[in-house]
Amino acid sequence: MANSAQAKKRARQAAAQRLSNMAQRSAYRTAVKKVRKAIEAGDKAAAQAALNENMAVMDSLADKRIVHKNKAARHKSRLSGAIKAMA
Repeated sequence: MANSAQAKKRARQAAAQRLSNMAQRSAYRTAVKKVRKAIEAGDKAAAQAALNENMAVMDSLADKRIVHKNKAARHKSRLSGAIKAMA
C-alpha cells in the first residue's frame, strides 16, 4: 500500500483512469457489435451507415491509445470487408 502522499494520490488517479479506460473500451466493443448486428441483419445500407457512425469511436480510442491502432484498423478492415461481401 502507498505510504507517501504522492503515492496515495497516484493510486487514486490510477483507479479513476482505469474506470475511464474500462468504460471507453466497453463503448468500443459495443460499437463493433452494432456493426456486426447490422451485417447479420442483411441490410447493406444500414450496415454501412453503422460502420461510418462507429468508425469515429474506433479511431478516437486508437488515438488515445486505449486500444492499439492496429487492432482498430483490423476491426475496421474486417467489418468493411464483410459489408462489401454482402450480396
